[in-house]
Amino acid sequence: MTKLRSRATSWIGRRYLARTARNGLDLSDLTSFLPEPLLMSLKRDGVDPVPAMAEIREATPIRKLPLPFGFDAWLVTGYEEVKEVLGRPTGFSSDFTNLVGNAGVTEGQNPGGLGFSDPPVHTRLRKRLTPEFTMRRISRLGPRIDELVTEQLNGMAAAGAGPVDLVEHFALPIPSLTICELLGIPYEDREDFQRLGTARFDLFAGAGAPFGAITESLAYLQGVVRRQRAEPGDGLLGMLIKEYGDDIDDQELAGLADGVLTGGFETTASMLALGALVLMQDQQAFERLRDDDAAAAPFVDELLRYLTVVQMAFPRFAREDIEIAGVRIAAGDVVLCSLSGANRDSAFGADPETFDGDRQAPSHLAFGYGMHRCIGAELAKMELRAALPALVRRFPDLRLAVPAQELAFRKLSIVYGVESLPVLVR
Repeated sequence: MTKLRSRATSWIGRRYLARTARNGLDLSDLTSFLPEPLLMSLKRDGVDPVPAMAEIREATPIRKLPLPFGFDAWLVTGYEEVKEVLGRPTGFSSDFTNLVGNAGVTEGQNPGGLGFSDPPVHTRLRKRLTPEFTMRRISRLGPRIDELVTEQLNGMAAAGAGPVDLVEHFALPIPSLTICELLGIPYEDREDFQRLGTARFDLFAGAGAPFGAITESLAYLQGVVRRQRAEPGDGLLGMLIKEYGDDIDDQELAGLADGVLTGGFETTASMLALGALVLMQDQQAFERLRDDDAAAAPFVDELLRYLTVVQMAFPRFAREDIEIAGVRIAAGDVVLCSLSGANRDSAFGADPETFDGDRQAPSHLAFGYGMHRCIGAELAKMELRAALPALVRRFPDLRLAVPAQELAFRKLSIVYGVESLPVLVR
């Protein structure tokens, strides 16, 4: 009877999530049933996780969350514990249908791709996509990224003596146009492309908004795929079509493109904006990045750890009873890994809550870990290494145009960011 009741309440929960995907859910509904530790993992104090997150991590790096509808869920905040969960694909599933059930979403709402699939589908798709993201392949984008950065800096310089919004004129255009180049997206579609990449992460827009953004994005990208199928270009989609033909269908290609958009646009845009903010608040780091070419790589790596703009990994669902760090997780339980919490763990040495460009530490988890580690990680680092040094060299007097306490940060978002960043460039 207990198992039957658990199945029934879980089914009710999945139907409820499916209904919100269609009808939406306002923030008051959302916060009324999500436990405070989970909400805290999506909040920040400026660029830092809220202090209570460190307390949770030190006391219980794997913590059970009280959720309704019969779900048993766990929040994982410790570095080694997160690595163990993300590094066990046979023990945990990432398939999207776990979240809402097979009947919960239409085909057009299931993003598929790499992030929301399991082997053997994930293995097959990643094997086909990985060669396109080797350093040798993506290095061809280097000159174009430099051009895009220069174009944006020129535009900022021409804006006059008043404030310039660094988000609008620097952080958003660079990754957006880079992905347009990568995929073969028409330049004139860039504004819609930016909007679709941003909408799915903001929980303040209602729980249905991400599903709507996914649906719209996939519909748009399927149109792009059809055009590429007719006339394959030199971008990622065209190259995959030339190499694999009908062995990779339009839905899979759209899902892969959507994954590139999801993983490579909003995340890099947030890193550029928040990275610039860190630089403006740390004069020593600003001058070092400006004057020393060799400083860019370690600076970006530490910045990725310190900011960890992707605050939470995609949900994992236990395939079987499994033990992580002495804690038993039952088959069917939901596991949520806090990447921002894990990247401030004491495993990163003395004072992990501070930015330290000379930090010698283990590999961070900003791009995830294991089979689902972000395939576009090297492209993102290439953009950051090109854009941030160029910014401080072009504008050595760069500074905030408003007091830091007046900046509007996202209040509850899987991808953390700042809404606008008014700066003075001279």
